[in-house]
Amino acid sequence: MSPESTGQNEHYLTVWRRGFRTWRGNRPFWAGLFTILGGVPIAYFPYANMHLGNMTIAMSTTAGAGSLIIGVLLITLGLTMWFHHIVRVFAGVAAILLALISIPVANIGGFIVGFLFALLGGALSVSWAPAEAKAAETPQAATADGGTPGGQEPHETSEAPRKPGFFQVADADGGRHRAG
Repeated sequence: MSPESTGQNEHYLTVWRRGFRTWRGNRPFWAGLFTILGGVPIAYFPYANMHLGNMTIAMSTTAGAGSLIIGVLLITLGLTMWFHHIVRVFAGVAAILLALISIPVANIGGFIVGFLFALLGGALSVSWAPAEAKAAETPQAATADGGTPGGQEPHETSEAPRKPGFFQVADADGGRHRAG
């Protein structure tokens, strides 16, 4: 091994962690995780049995099928937030509505725990926005005499480049058009 070959010296867990961090940063990860964590208790509690000595207490109610459907839908919406983040607003609104519906249908929303997690996940999904891509700065090509192509000298302006706003219209070619 030489000191110049740094890529081979990295541990595979470090590489996986950096890759996961990049993947997590490009999607509403926490929104999906909270939505999945909200769906699990909503779907689980109506089918859970608790044993106290020789006595078995069943928590199943008449709304067991409804709570299973709500829980599975919340888990599916959480996975949708992770793997198809384009529909994050729809998934967030649907998660909020399902969390609210789970209160009367699924044992008080999975004993409030599932309701709160699903509500938080839906709110995070609706509010998440992808980061703006950084524009690649391209340096101007210089000619042999040190000037710029076309014989124009570069000049600095005190005004920053303006982005089109609500009432502004951007030129199709960025303002670089020439009259005929």
